[in-house]
Amino acid sequence: MKTCLVVDDSSVIRKIASRILEEMNFRIIEAEDGAQALEACKQQLPDAVLLDWNMPVMDGFDFLINLRRLPGGDQPKVVFCTTENGIDHISRALHAGANEYIMKPFDKDIVAAKFQEVGLIAQPV
Repeated sequence: MKTCLVVDDSSVIRKIASRILEEMNFRIIEAEDGAQALEACKQQLPDAVLLDWNMPVMDGFDFLINLRRLPGGDQPKVVFCTTENGIDHISRALHAGANEYIMKPFDKDIVAAKFQEVGLIAQPV
């Protein structure tokens, strides 16, 4: 079973995303900020990361930079899931190593489509 690290400071968003991803047969790990997420990745790299941008302690962008520097940190597929919709944010995220970008609010179909695009699922469930 593939693992997905859901990183968001909102417990509601984590819960919704976790439910969607569990239906897609992912084992879920949760973190409420980038620092917690980075510690989780140092223990075991997930297959995927669903990542918020704006969080306390360490934001999603800084987490992504640090993740990609870890041994094997180039392997997890990272999908930003954020309210930041400016082309500059999207460009920075993709340039830093994000694989995809989802705008909040999101639903199961959007998540499934993006996860299919990056090769994490064969087809939307």
